[in-house]
Amino acid sequence: MSIQSGSLRATVFPRSTALTQALFILGGVGFIALLAQIAIPVPGSPVPVTGQTLAVLLIGTTYGARLGVLTFATYLLAGVAGAPIFAPSGTSANHGIDRLIGATGGYLVGMLVASLVLGYLADRKADQKFRTSFPALLLGDAIIFTFGLLWLQQTLNLSWSQTIAAGFTPFILGEALKIAITATSLPLVWRRISRTLNK
Repeated sequence: MSIQSGSLRATVFPRSTALTQALFILGGVGFIALLAQIAIPVPGSPVPVTGQTLAVLLIGTTYGARLGVLTFATYLLAGVAGAPIFAPSGTSANHGIDRLIGATGGYLVGMLVASLVLGYLADRKADQKFRTSFPALLLGDAIIFTFGLLWLQQTLNLSWSQTIAAGFTPFILGEALKIAITATSLPLVWRRISRTLNK
């Protein structure tokens, strides 16, 4: 079996059916929802520190573009429909359309776009080596925060210094750790799969 191209999911499950893909989507939604519940409030900011971005980085890179986008879109639809799966916030419920159009909604939209971009790059084996995995994940995170910050600034009518202080600065260390963990672990997983398939 070749692992020259394609996502990690497609390599491990090359003949997945509609049923197995649906199970992957449900599992991915559950994984994102679980990490979203790991939320630490940031004083003076409507944006909590969560595990949600780590989930997006992992889902996007392991599922590939099509399944990654379908998974995060399903997560968004479920949350908007009323499932309590968005990150907890002290100012609003963790479900409903208000979370998507509110101050932190840009981060959710950015995560959807990042899922597509990360999946596209992973389909072209960017996640198989650290030298390509790291910049790909950095790009994915940049997309999330670009959408998030623009949305936050417009929604709350903040100055740009206030927007950066509330929506970016408190998250730098955590995001750097998430990117480092993902960028180093994925190539190791690929190496292990390569050894296994070549036995």
